[in-house]
Amino acid sequence: MPEAPTGPALFDLAGRTALVTGSSQGIGRALAQGLAEAGATVVVHGRDAAKAQRAADEITASTGVAAHAITFDVTDAAAVDAGLTELEARLGTPDILVNNAGIQRRSPIAEFADQDWHDLVATNLTSAFLLSRRVAKGMIARGSGRIVSIGSVQSQLARPSIAPYSATKGAIVMLTKGLCADLAPHGITANAIAPGYFATELTQALVDDEQFSGWVRGRTPAGRWGDVRDLVGALVFLASDASAFVNGQTLYVDGGMTAVV
Repeated sequence: MPEAPTGPALFDLAGRTALVTGSSQGIGRALAQGLAEAGATVVVHGRDAAKAQRAADEITASTGVAAHAITFDVTDAAAVDAGLTELEARLGTPDILVNNAGIQRRSPIAEFADQDWHDLVATNLTSAFLLSRRVAKGMIARGSGRIVSIGSVQSQLARPSIAPYSATKGAIVMLTKGLCADLAPHGITANAIAPGYFATELTQALVDDEQFSGWVRGRTPAGRWGDVRDLVGALVFLASDASAFVNGQTLYVDGGMTAVV
């Protein structure tokens, strides 16, 4: 039996393949970059094929590690199956799956539209189930794998106008525990990362809103918005041998927001 890695080698992802859904921009893009910098062969996923390929090319150019691009609808089971079949033919079953794809909809609960609810559940929750179910088949056959799903501080805390979003992110926590129960006997870990308030292209309007930004800084013990690079260490940890005995857990990367009242 080969010796178990120690020290920095615990975090080395060389020789592993990682699929990050919704990774052509925002948090997903930073996560894909971070995995590549740790040595993983990254598969960038997005709805826009050209945008996903551009992100993959940028990652390859900046890290020297080959990155690939793929496009499929994460909310459709047949599309997920076809996408993973294509990916497996090219690179094999991913060693690491990051369920990052997500959307936000805001409206007072009494006015929340049916379609917005269905869109949130499909993109934020159903996609994580579909991807995890499909990739688990190959991971079980191989006897190893890492599944990391992206939750939110709204997995634990609620705010007005986003009750359905909070419901989907809360469900990610329990899906993660359920995946652990099913998959841990096969050498697979399933964990979640729950970001706090992060400055991205999608939150720029909120960042620019001084009143809201003031609330974020005041509510967060660290006193600032998160930078997407703050998430990379947590992901590399959960994707690597360093977290081999960590399973079914949700790691809050929120500057302390969920630790205080």
